[in-house]
Amino acid sequence: MLLTREEVFSQVAEIISNHFEIDKDKVTLELSIKDDLNADSISIMEFVLELEDEFGTEISDEDAEQIETVGAAVDYIMKNNQA
Repeated sequence: MLLTREEVFSQVAEIISNHFEIDKDKVTLELSIKDDLNADSISIMEFVLELEDEFGTEISDEDAEQIETVGAAVDYIMKNNQA
């Protein structure tokens, strides 16, 4: 099933809200995972694993390193998970 960008963003925002204990309303596409959420490498790795579980996709370590913002996570999922 194809998801819209808004649906993917909503699911990613939900994961971020739960994982980083931030109000879902504060999650924007521009939000920097490392800088704005003060995420360390372990938190980011756990977040990536949650994305993989939620969307049933594999995210390589190299790709994970490129996902620096919420928008980048949404773009990655839109590009790689629309079977």
